[in-house]
Amino acid sequence: MYGYGYYGLDWTYILVLIGIGITMLASARMNSSFTKYAQIRSSSGLTGREVAERILAANGIYDVAVQPVPGQLTDHYDPSKKIVRLSESIYSSTSVAAIGVAAHECGHAIQDNRSYFPLRFRSAFVPLANLGSRLSWPMILIGLLLAQSGAYLGYNLMSWGILLFSLAVIFQLITLPVEFDASRRALIQLSETGILPAGEKRQAREVLTAAALTYVAAAAASLLQLMRLLILFGGRRRRD
Repeated sequence: MYGYGYYGLDWTYILVLIGIGITMLASARMNSSFTKYAQIRSSSGLTGREVAERILAANGIYDVAVQPVPGQLTDHYDPSKKIVRLSESIYSSTSVAAIGVAAHECGHAIQDNRSYFPLRFRSAFVPLANLGSRLSWPMILIGLLLAQSGAYLGYNLMSWGILLFSLAVIFQLITLPVEFDASRRALIQLSETGILPAGEKRQAREVLTAAALTYVAAAAASLLQLMRLLILFGGRRRRD
């Protein structure tokens, strides 16, 4: 049977396992890097909040607020409300890791201020990505059940489900240049403002690189899952 190996085992699960492995490795590296440099106090003595405010001011950005947000590594920039939100541990910490994360979120604020097209495009794509994330798997699973009973509607639902899932994958791919550019801007700001000396900047770069790799891993895992769905769907259509 197409798509199945020995003893009826679905070989495409290998793609899922590879995706899980990549994601776990990237997450482990991120946690290790962040934990390491969260224990190293920056020579500047500035907190994440102070770093964010200084970078925003240095770029003439005065319409963006800096606020704490509950949780661990929940830091993000909200372009709709013009708010840099820093997790409580980043907001009040003077560590190299905290400064790197705060600068990264300000990198997004600078992107927004400079009308960076990939950020604007990603923001506009959010509703489609959310739609795909919410509806793709229910449609795929319902379609699979209907297809097993011979209903042609099942194949249509599976097709639409895979299409919706691809929207979520596209969003993750769009996110990659946005995140890498934000980190690039962050490191430039940390140098130009004199917040971090060269040695600490290298440490901050390590944290930001590890964080960026988690986005790469997530995108790779989603692509592998999409590949699996296409293989299984194509094989089922040929068998039926």
